[in-house]
Amino acid sequence: MKKTILGSLMATLMAANPMVASSEISKETLDSISTPDSVETSIGVLKFIDGAPLPETAVTVYDYLDRMRGVDAFLKGMPAASVHMLIEGAHSLGAEEAHQVIIFDKLMNAQSLFLTGNSSTMYVVPDLDLERDGPTVIEAPAGALGAFNDAYFRYVGDIGPAGPDKGKGGKYLVLPPGFDGEIPDGYFVVKSPSYQVWVFMRMSITDGLEAATKNVKDNLKVYPLSEVDNPPALELISASGKAFNTVHANNFHFYEELDAVIQKEPLELFSKESRGLFASIGIEKGKAFDPDDRMKAILTDAVAIGNAAARSTVWYPREEKTLGGVRIYPDQNWVVAFYKKNVFFDGDDSQTMNTDARVTFHYPYTAVTPAMANPQPGSGSDYASAFIDADDQPFDGSKTYKVTLPPNVPINNFWSFTLYDSQTRSMLQTDQVLPAIDSIQNDPKENSDGSVDIYFGPEAPAGQEQNWVQSIPGKSFFTILRMYGPMEPWFEQTWRPSDVMLVE
Repeated sequence: MKKTILGSLMATLMAANPMVASSEISKETLDSISTPDSVETSIGVLKFIDGAPLPETAVTVYDYLDRMRGVDAFLKGMPAASVHMLIEGAHSLGAEEAHQVIIFDKLMNAQSLFLTGNSSTMYVVPDLDLERDGPTVIEAPAGALGAFNDAYFRYVGDIGPAGPDKGKGGKYLVLPPGFDGEIPDGYFVVKSPSYQVWVFMRMSITDGLEAATKNVKDNLKVYPLSEVDNPPALELISASGKAFNTVHANNFHFYEELDAVIQKEPLELFSKESRGLFASIGIEKGKAFDPDDRMKAILTDAVAIGNAAARSTVWYPREEKTLGGVRIYPDQNWVVAFYKKNVFFDGDDSQTMNTDARVTFHYPYTAVTPAMANPQPGSGSDYASAFIDADDQPFDGSKTYKVTLPPNVPINNFWSFTLYDSQTRSMLQTDQVLPAIDSIQNDPKENSDGSVDIYFGPEAPAGQEQNWVQSIPGKSFFTILRMYGPMEPWFEQTWRPSDVMLVE
């Protein structure tokens, strides 16, 4: 009885004087879990009454949260929007059905807005709609090198030497998400996690463009499995020299592109966390994306910040944080496309996602396959990109730059440089037929020691017309060095190009 009375008395005292209850808690601890009435932050002064936010503080914070989530959605949703626009670009040329396929039969030039495409390769680019067509067959021609990417731009499978056909061509059957029907014999089976599948193939032009085009016309077929007994004839649509866009938006329309993917694809294509992020800014499967004026203004601001973040990550990667080793050579500004040759963008511990590495790839590049990240000596191709000059400055189209290739370039095929517009990340439009130079078509002259100097500038230096790629005053650019059939000295780095130097 006495214990009960004493307990009740203590409870009453503690309720009347809360400091009695917290007398054992230090002021430092209390300060660490408390909120001052006025807090200065980067988004302004936030006001509270003993920890309770004032209404205007809540408004300020929600504006910030929506903006922050909009930025994150841009960076995380970029791969999906990129695939969406690649497919939309093909559709704009009339390639809307499975059997309608775009081909760069006369190669690609600067008329087409296509992320870092090149003018030395014939591209053949089917796209599939497995929701509409169900399981779909691709009969790939011999000599094709390519892959299947899902609607979030993830690697699904290879075609060609790295694929099951081993470069001999073959029949691929691409299955939609969750397919549990009967799978017929005689196909290489590809299971896609998305309904839309972007397929890219590069064709060898060693025997000329006409021979490569004939190979595609005679041997490529794309059709729904349901029409296997009477497949529609292949309809090739030439994209060479066509002005069309395949690049995702960097303004408010980006979120509309992302919404189109969310509405089209199964929920499982994205993680719950990503779906929640997109939903927090109004992009949710089965619901209309219809932001009010406030939200539209916030997302317009968010995409501008996200775009700046993506460009900063590409041009000036934070090597001290998430992108250490992105440089090919520690003392030069040549960088890789796939950080540490990892097309899955795993963190160094293999337990995390390196989202910065994903951005540095998807903002300027397309096409995901391990085969492009890990070429073998003497075969395939490898790449080095320069977004800044030797002085860490962006390239200025009104100035002249020089890059030197030392003697005995280690290739068994050819090398090339291409200039790209910093705005569109597509080929730079100039007065030249192509903003590129290579060791076969251009036959650049060598120096007395066998090295080759290549110049980028508005005008060719005297006597260097064969070794020059035009730039445009008032426009910035970046360049990619492509090595076709790179040999051991390239991989061992006993041979390497110079930095791109400003010519004084």
